[in-house]
Amino acid sequence: MNSKLKFYQSIRVKIALVFALMLMLTLECVGAVFVRQLEHQNLNTFKQTIELPSYVDNALSEQLTRGNTKRANQSIRQILSEVNNSNISEIRVIDSKGVIRGTSASDSRSVIGQKSTDSMVKAALLNNRSHSENVYDSSNHNRYYINVVPLNDNNNNVVGAVQLRASLESVYSNINSITLIYLSAALITIVLSLFLAILISQEITQPIEEMRKQTLRIARGDFSGQVKVMGNDELGQLAGAVNNLSVRVEEAQESSDSERRRLDSVLSHMSDGVLATDRRGNVTIVNNMTLQLLGVDHEDDLIGKSIIDVLNIRHDYTVRQLINEDQQEMIIDMSNAGNDLILNAYFSPIQRESGFISGLVCVLHDVTSQQKEERERKQFVSNVSHELRTPLTSVHSYVEALSDGAWKDKEIAPKFLTVIQNETDRMIRMINDLLSMSRMDSGTTKLNLEYVNIKELFNYILNRFDMIIKKDEDSGESSKKYTIERYFTNKDLWVEIDTDKFTQVIDNIMNNAIKYSPDGGVITTRLLETHNHVILSISDQGLGIPRKDLGRIFDRFFRVDKARSRKQGGTGLGLAISKEVVNMLGGQIWVDSVEGKGSTFYISLPYVPYEEEDDWDDQETKD
Repeated sequence: MNSKLKFYQSIRVKIALVFALMLMLTLECVGAVFVRQLEHQNLNTFKQTIELPSYVDNALSEQLTRGNTKRANQSIRQILSEVNNSNISEIRVIDSKGVIRGTSASDSRSVIGQKSTDSMVKAALLNNRSHSENVYDSSNHNRYYINVVPLNDNNNNVVGAVQLRASLESVYSNINSITLIYLSAALITIVLSLFLAILISQEITQPIEEMRKQTLRIARGDFSGQVKVMGNDELGQLAGAVNNLSVRVEEAQESSDSERRRLDSVLSHMSDGVLATDRRGNVTIVNNMTLQLLGVDHEDDLIGKSIIDVLNIRHDYTVRQLINEDQQEMIIDMSNAGNDLILNAYFSPIQRESGFISGLVCVLHDVTSQQKEERERKQFVSNVSHELRTPLTSVHSYVEALSDGAWKDKEIAPKFLTVIQNETDRMIRMINDLLSMSRMDSGTTKLNLEYVNIKELFNYILNRFDMIIKKDEDSGESSKKYTIERYFTNKDLWVEIDTDKFTQVIDNIMNNAIKYSPDGGVITTRLLETHNHVILSISDQGLGIPRKDLGRIFDRFFRVDKARSRKQGGTGLGLAISKEVVNMLGGQIWVDSVEGKGSTFYISLPYVPYEEEDDWDDQETKD
């Protein structure tokens, strides 16, 4: 017993025994290959035995070339009846048109004269090449070998084909007998191999089981246990190495925990969002800034998800593209209906010293304001260039016409000069508006705030427009007539505003109402007081504003009817300036419009009611 234990003590002997078993199984595999080769050889031999002699093919070719089909078919039948081969189940003769001319099977004579639908027959007639295959008939569970050989005349032209059908059951019966012998031998070999494997595994698995338990304790973080060293063989040395590993892993774990705490502290206090993934692109690390940027409450909502789903870029990129492209940077627009969010995402693969890429790091930076400013700047430059180019082109054309001699025409020249003057005035107005917008954007515009009776100021502005209407009617210059109706509260409302700039706002809205009102239209103005706001409204009966354009009506250079606006001298900046002024005054401006029925512009200003007389009395008391 002891000698046997010593014999099994060396792991090399054990490995040798395992290889001996593997060799035994390999021999069985070789036997299987031999059976397969035997099958192939038997099939080839069988195929050779069922080949028709060449004189039979020649005789059939001659009959297919005869003009008398009936006599030819009788001859073909006679030739086929003389073929004596028990392995052949059926022989069919097909002419070059695919018509079956003869068959050796008496129960299949009804197919003579019919068109063959066999694909191999069609291929043989078309390509002048033999075709063969093994088929399985599910009706009788038999295997058959089918061979189609083309028939040629003396000029090597295809005149037909011969289709052979032979049963393979005899061949596979022999193969099955050999396979049964192989399976019996394999079964005996497997039983013996299992018996030997059990004996050997008893010596190998016991110390390995101890080491497995120790590694599981290490995986759980318990480094207190030790593996019992049974001897000085290879397994004994491995047990000592496991004990050594336990100590090293404990030291590495403490160092890793310290580094992780330091990394978590850094990530938590970063001003940029950070995402880390594994090699498959699934998120493993998220810092607090990322949760804020993406609007997520808990990191568990992101951990385990694919980074391309978290950043909503699945339609544009794959994880492989992000990992394989070093230091890739992209702009991701994650804006929705209620929030604008544009992120600058910087991707970098996590690469070990060996070159293996184990994951991906993504740094997110909020560039919403920068992108918005850049888009507005580009759009503003584009709009300014477009708006200035139109009047400049017009001026250039008329000046060129005058230079070519139009100045001599006393009727045309004044008209041209009038157009040039109008376009120049339009450019001056546009540049003045641009300067006003620029000063407002830069914050250099100063407001001269004072408490003004908004009711009297609104009336004063509208009185000016009434005078213009009356003057146009008296002179007959106006091409259309309109009236202004007023519905004001009886109470005096004192609001702190810049009179000049607020007058400009009302002028802009009133001018638009007059321009787009139809002949005989009514412009309705209202003034009312709420709890802490003063509301002014100006309504017209014009064409109105389409619903899709309501959100852009206060954008710079935006016009609903561009051709008509330019014709009437509009710069496209009036409503934009009006909105900026109202916002500077702490108010709001908006529009309500129905296409075809007119538009109503509303201005809301902050209002704090107070008693004027009490204020004067207090002032006099102080004096």
